[in-house]
Formats: sequence, C-alpha cells, structure tokens
Amino acid sequence: MKTLSYITAFLFIWAGLLSAQITIGYVDSDTVLDKLPDAQDARQQLDQIIQEWQAELQTLEKEWKTKYDDYDKRRLILTDEARMQIEAELVKMEQKIVEYREKKFGTNGELFTKQDELMKPVQNRVFNAITAVAKELDLDFVLDRSGGVLILYAKEEHDITAQVLEKLK
Repeated sequence: MKTLSYITAFLFIWAGLLSAQITIGYVDSDTVLDKLPDAQDARQQLDQIIQEWQAELQTLEKEWKTKYDDYDKRRLILTDEARMQIEAELVKMEQKIVEYREKKFGTNGELFTKQDELMKPVQNRVFNAITAVAKELDLDFVLDRSGGVLILYAKEEHDITAQVLEKLK
C-alpha cells in the first residue's frame, strides 16, 4: 500500500513539474575536462606521480624476486635456520610491497588524496561555470552526459558544453 501512495505522489509531482515548463540543459563534463588546460596539467602531474610510485613498486618487487630466486637456487644447501631467516625476510619484503601499494594506491591512499588535491579546484571552476551558464540560460536542471547519467534523447540546442568551455576561458 505504501508503494502505491509513493507512486501516486511521484505522479502528482511529475505532472506538476511538466506543467511548469521546466527547461533542462546538459553538459559533457568529460569533454570540458579534456579541453581545459588546467585539467590536463593536473592529469599530467598525477600521471607523473603514478609513474614514480609504480617505478618504486617495481623496484621493490624486483628486489623481492631477486632475493627469492637466489633463495630458491640455494634452498637445498641452506641450513634450516638460514632457510627460516631468508623466508622471514621474504615475507617482510612482501608485506612491505603490499603496504606500499595500499599506502599509495589503496582506497584511502595518497593517489586518492593527490587526485582530490589537484582536481578539486578544476572541478570547482567547472561547476561554477556550469552554474553561471545555467543561470544565464535560465535552466532549471543541468544533466551531465558523461558518467552515470543516461540520456536517451536530447536536443542539441540544450547542450551547454560549448558555453561552459567559453565561460572557462
């Protein structure tokens, strides 16, 4: 019964919105970010940081592999004590690799923080330009064509991507 009342309420709201002559525009934020020099600079900085971290990670993995290969070749001639010591060192090295990967690339890692630090000002600038264009065009809603929003149909006249890019110049 609750579902029916939600559907009814939704239909009444939708009918009211339709009669109010709502204007909707859309923007392709991926296109805006691709053409915006600030965003390209931020992406280049991020790419450089990622390359440095990946190189460090590869170095750690290479050191581990070298040590493991050496251990594997000498395993049969090592004493039990030496074998256990080298295995413990290998486990420590492996843990260090996992910790480094998580610290740099994990969910709350430095990459996420750096990305937020570099891209947030650009995103704010784009958002402000979108807001300004929407106000100039007296739009009620602006949808983002890229990402998760699905637009089944849109007249090109409602695409404000060009105006947003112009506002950002």
